[in-house]
Amino acid sequence: MANILIVDDEAAIADLIQLTLAQAGHKSETAMSGSEAADKLEKEQYDLVLLDVMLPEISGFELMEYLAPTGTPVIFLTAKGALADRVRGLRLGADDYIVKPFEPMELIARVEAVLRRSGRLGTVRVFGLEVDPAGRIVKRDGQQIALTPREFDLFLLLVRNRGLALYRDVIYERVWGDIAEDDTRTLDLHIQRLRKKLGLQKEIRTVYKIGYMLEAE
Repeated sequence: MANILIVDDEAAIADLIQLTLAQAGHKSETAMSGSEAADKLEKEQYDLVLLDVMLPEISGFELMEYLAPTGTPVIFLTAKGALADRVRGLRLGADDYIVKPFEPMELIARVEAVLRRSGRLGTVRVFGLEVDPAGRIVKRDGQQIALTPREFDLFLLLVRNRGLALYRDVIYERVWGDIAEDDTRTLDLHIQRLRKKLGLQKEIRTVYKIGYMLEAE
């Protein structure tokens, strides 16, 4: 679980980001202005800052100059087509940028890529299991459970969306990178193997006419 600061003056966007991060197992706080963010950064250390460029009082660029010496990873949030903003942010030391509007899965992928590169992506604990996204390892009681790459990707998707029912075609597209055919027996087989290997026969639940979900603890 990473501790992330979201700096965005649009409450709806900040709330969406916070919900998306929570579903992926990350803790986050929000700041609605550059000055509020600076106050929070003085009091607490964060693993990552998601930083909007256009902010009241202190701009994202000004806050980036304050953040750079701390070594805290930063992902800029920029408006669509604002190429100059993206270039300037990267030159100031930002680790990545995300263009608004964005898909939740893209946000998580970029966040965890930066956390992984910076060595700040920790394990997620669920139903007695330790899931290490960076090392692509699942353990129970300190013992590693052998999963294939597809099995790990599928379980990580369920973990990141626990408590949410995922449609079969969505799962297939995100794990296999392709549009699902009418026959998705491959997905069913992987689910059966995960249930058996991880001992989650009841926790990985079939949702009638939709797909699968991992129960929320």
